[in-house]
Amino acid sequence: MKKWLALLVALPVAALAAPQEKIVALGGDVTEIVYALGAQSSLVARDSTSQWPPEAAKLPDVGYLRQLNAEGILAMRPTQVLASQQAQPSLVLKQLEQNKVQVISVPSRNSLSVIDEKVQVIAKATHREAEGETLRNSVRQAIAALPTTPLDKKVLFILNHGGMNAMAAGQQTAADAAIRAAGLTNAMQGFARYQPLSQEGVIASQADLVVIPADGLAAIGGEANLWKLPGLAQTPAGKHKQVLAIDDMALLGFSVRTPQAIQQLRTKAESLP
Repeated sequence: MKKWLALLVALPVAALAAPQEKIVALGGDVTEIVYALGAQSSLVARDSTSQWPPEAAKLPDVGYLRQLNAEGILAMRPTQVLASQQAQPSLVLKQLEQNKVQVISVPSRNSLSVIDEKVQVIAKATHREAEGETLRNSVRQAIAALPTTPLDKKVLFILNHGGMNAMAAGQQTAADAAIRAAGLTNAMQGFARYQPLSQEGVIASQADLVVIPADGLAAIGGEANLWKLPGLAQTPAGKHKQVLAIDDMALLGFSVRTPQAIQQLRTKAESLP
């Protein structure tokens, strides 16, 4: 009899247990934070920019962050979508809401300060507030440890992925913000966004260091081919073969790995001749 009473008492508790969210993460930064909070068991899919941690790549891919379609996301039967503010088109997100999917917007700015906001939003959405506080404190400490003294070195960030021409990062880019956060100078001045490399512009930049995504460096056939790009051989970076191949999502995503990537950039710049 006592066993039956215990079961009857336990049943309402089980019935009241909240079902786990089924989350689609849109944005590599968003997915990284979900994993950092230990909430990855809720993920049912991610976008194609979500490549870290490596196990995230095993999740179904709903497409590129800026070219989403509602059908592919709804096919995952999510209860919640965590969407970077970079997610496009916005009509898709509205369609998801019309289909009773909760869409939570995650802030996106080219600033170290936004990491704290991202963690706070995602921790609340995944019911991981305590883990969120721990992670926020860890990120704050990592940012506080970054060098603040300016270093007189010019950095040229080259964006290069398979099937596209090499582009240089100007102002109003995540690369520019990361370079400045490291206390360094963006070698490319006078234009915004990304622009195709030109021999004259690259030579005039007099870059001390070239930074390129690791997969972009592989796409052009390695470092030997890098110095064949227009004008690079005539820069201090080219003459001294100074290049840093980096995980571009870590550096440019302004997520939990970004302080470490910025420190990596700064350390490399400090080692330059």
